[in-house]
Amino acid sequence: MSIYAAPPARPVVSVEEVRGVLEQHWGALRIVTELGSQQDRNFLVEDGDGRYVFKLANSATTTAELEAQHLALQRLAAAGLRVPAPVPARDGREVAPLTIRGEQLPARLLTFVEGTPLLAHDDLGPEQARWLGDTAGRVARALEHFEHPGTDRLSQWDVRTGLDVVAALAASVPSPVRRAQILEAAEWIAARLEPLRDGLVTQVIHADITDDNVVHDDASGLGIIDFGDLMRSWRIGELVPMAASCYMRDEPDALLFETVAAFAEHVESTDAELAALWPLTVLRAAVLVVSGEHQVMVDGDNDYADLRRTAEWRAFAQAVERDPDEMDVLVRAAARGGFAPRELPAGRLIDGPVEVVDLSVLSDEYDAGSWLESGAETRILLRRAAPGRPAVTCWGEYRLTRTHPRAPRGAAATFAVGVDVAVAVDTPLTAPFDGTLAARPGGFVLMGGGWSLWVGGEGSAVAVDVPGALRIAEPRSVRRGERLALVRAGTAATVQLTAGDGIRPPHCVRPLLAAHWRRVAPDPSPLFGTDITAPEVSPAQTLQRRDAAFASAQEHYYGQPPQIERGWREFLIDTEAQTYVDVVNNVTIAGHAHPGVVAAASRQWSLLNTNSRFHYAAVAELSERLAALAPEGLDRVFLVNSGSEAVDLALRLAFTATGRSRMLAAREAYHGWTLGADSVSTSLGDNPRALTTRPSWVELIDAPNPVRGTHRGPDAAAAYLADLDRLLDDLEAEGRAELAGVIIEPIFGNGGGVLLPQGYLAGVYERVRALGGICISDEVQVGYGRLGEFFWGFEQQDAVPDVIAVAKAMGNGQPLGAVITTAAIAEAFEQEGSFFSSAGGSPVSSRVGLAVLDALETEGLQANAREVGTEFAEALRGLAERHPAIGAVHGMGLYLGVELVAGAAFTPDAALAGRVCDLLLAEGCIVQPTGDHKNVLKIKPPLCIARESVEYVVGALDRCLSRATA
Repeated sequence: MSIYAAPPARPVVSVEEVRGVLEQHWGALRIVTELGSQQDRNFLVEDGDGRYVFKLANSATTTAELEAQHLALQRLAAAGLRVPAPVPARDGREVAPLTIRGEQLPARLLTFVEGTPLLAHDDLGPEQARWLGDTAGRVARALEHFEHPGTDRLSQWDVRTGLDVVAALAASVPSPVRRAQILEAAEWIAARLEPLRDGLVTQVIHADITDDNVVHDDASGLGIIDFGDLMRSWRIGELVPMAASCYMRDEPDALLFETVAAFAEHVESTDAELAALWPLTVLRAAVLVVSGEHQVMVDGDNDYADLRRTAEWRAFAQAVERDPDEMDVLVRAAARGGFAPRELPAGRLIDGPVEVVDLSVLSDEYDAGSWLESGAETRILLRRAAPGRPAVTCWGEYRLTRTHPRAPRGAAATFAVGVDVAVAVDTPLTAPFDGTLAARPGGFVLMGGGWSLWVGGEGSAVAVDVPGALRIAEPRSVRRGERLALVRAGTAATVQLTAGDGIRPPHCVRPLLAAHWRRVAPDPSPLFGTDITAPEVSPAQTLQRRDAAFASAQEHYYGQPPQIERGWREFLIDTEAQTYVDVVNNVTIAGHAHPGVVAAASRQWSLLNTNSRFHYAAVAELSERLAALAPEGLDRVFLVNSGSEAVDLALRLAFTATGRSRMLAAREAYHGWTLGADSVSTSLGDNPRALTTRPSWVELIDAPNPVRGTHRGPDAAAAYLADLDRLLDDLEAEGRAELAGVIIEPIFGNGGGVLLPQGYLAGVYERVRALGGICISDEVQVGYGRLGEFFWGFEQQDAVPDVIAVAKAMGNGQPLGAVITTAAIAEAFEQEGSFFSSAGGSPVSSRVGLAVLDALETEGLQANAREVGTEFAEALRGLAERHPAIGAVHGMGLYLGVELVAGAAFTPDAALAGRVCDLLLAEGCIVQPTGDHKNVLKIKPPLCIARESVEYVVGALDRCLSRATA
């Protein structure tokens, strides 16, 4: 029979009644606001003297319990902890028994502990977890010898009776499936706790140190609130509430181990306590869900309990997924800073030299996405193994073969805490230390001297029954140097060394757990007689070096960016072998590490690279291909090394061909960073002073934005052109109508892919040409097949320019751009002198440019931009129907923009855009905001992006918007 009785419902009391009580017992009328509580009533009280908390306990709470809390507060305050203090009533009592609605209830007034609960930190991370563990440890240490009869109480939050609580309240869970999960978990928890009970230390504890009850104030630091669960219980119970609350968060294991490590700095837990921590953590999660369901059932208007149910069920679901044995090992390692230092085994597992093989992100062993192929690791190892020289992988490397495309950041278990050995001929293994040998599936384990050596498993082919070797029928003692087994020729075996005799670690673990598993499974280099440790890479240190030497005006994405060192197709891979869908990189149009581009560049580098004043075939071939892609009459090509240089040269062509220097440029546009390109750039997102620093020769025209501009809607072209007519009339009246030309993006690239109103560009060209000017189309961002339906952006507007400026996509990342124009304009420029760009028309750049054009044609990349881009845009518009924050979806093909807004006023929401981009990074998607208001998510991935990646990105954006706007 259960010894647990369900708690009563919360007291029934109104704010007006509380005001009356305060007036009668504590003084002047105060401002009163109710706070949340599971079983009591709490109110924030404010007046000119400060802020307080009025607490009305439920009828089951005794005065002795509250007196115990007040004495504990004194002890904690004396230990330097920031805690509330009781405020005596007029009659001097700190606890006033009040009769409210015929029920006698104990009431108190406490000082308010300033600060924000850590629960409010949506991105609570390792630092905050350490704060909580440290706080729990300091509280446990301060209350170590505290005694009071009011702490001997029966509570549903007492970890000693958690199983009784689950048994008593499980029926409150409406879902039969969930109820069965809880009862099943209770069974294995009971089995693990039973042999530990006698070894668990008992003392008074706070019993509810969580991110809800620890607050942080920038001025005063951490503070502790809500001592309503103070009780005598198992000491490890001080850590359990926070441990369980970790599982309401992302990456809960890492948070848990940080909490445990910080707690251990103040409390030296026994073996039994550490063994009990994980089952008690799962039990706490189970108690939370059954208690929450019961409270809502008996107290239907308890919004506090109702709102917490989702997080509590998440904690339980995440906790029961874990392997209890694995968690036990990691908890012990975290609590003790690893295992007790001991000398590594000095013996060899394999005699003779070994070949160390790199399977990290930077490995030369991979090519053209080969790491994604099944069995890649074994094939590489066997290729490198030679007679008398086994191939061995590195310990502590992040393996590219273990990455997961289209998965949240950190989800892939890539960090190797074991190694693999492959042999070309049968190779014996010998005992590196004295111990006991025992068979395991696919191999064996040798345990002795505080170490365990695990060999085989995971498909290994290790023969443990060979002539001259020990036959493992039952565990047997062996001596160092004895032959243990044989690795068969043409096969590979896994090897792991662990401290202690616990469970075997996974072969690879997730990056956030790497530091914890390193404590359990140390470097096995001595077993092989050579250093097989992978070099450590610190993205944070690399960022510090960048910031110290690389001018900070050259910004980087994200505050704490991943260190990206490899790419393939639409994927980017960081140094921890985590893969991201690249949704923002319009430079690598054919995809990262495109084999054709790689081969062309490598081959040409091995032959020749120089400048275009020398005579070679590649520059002619590329120029011919580009001229063939341009409209008829635009048949002269200049090759340059960047979009900025292309725009700058295009402006010079207009100036020299017309003999004029005045240029029209649109607001909200970005054209580049050279002096000329920057002069016609007006994007406030790139330069907040853009509109006030334009040179006198630049005349700005209104941004023809049909979504957010002066005139809106698909038929806005006529109104914008009428405005242009008025501007041109004014320029003529002022004697400034002699224009060299106009430069404009055919689609607002930096605005997020906003399409111009149909007919606008042709109308602008007509007016400028009538005045003798030259029309420049800046295709650097939006051209080259990215729009899907059209190769050039101006085609979408049924307009033909005089000069095309293009770059970015041309070289797939290689510095390469072009200006394409008419023979007349080119010849006029020749009168000013010669021109060349060192890198732009070099043999390597030209061959790369040809390879990109080949990829566009043979791989149907423009068609993919049309088909997949259309599906992408439709899916994004589907999201807009569910998320009011999506104000518009811009663009076409694979140049899209998602505009995020707040409210019906269509107010740009830059904060939301930034938050969503950070959340998308955690989901494994790289997206960045753009536009003058930084509120448009720019969508411009490599044109090879697969439908599966688009589906993943759309799903991730759906989840991130839901989370960011909750």
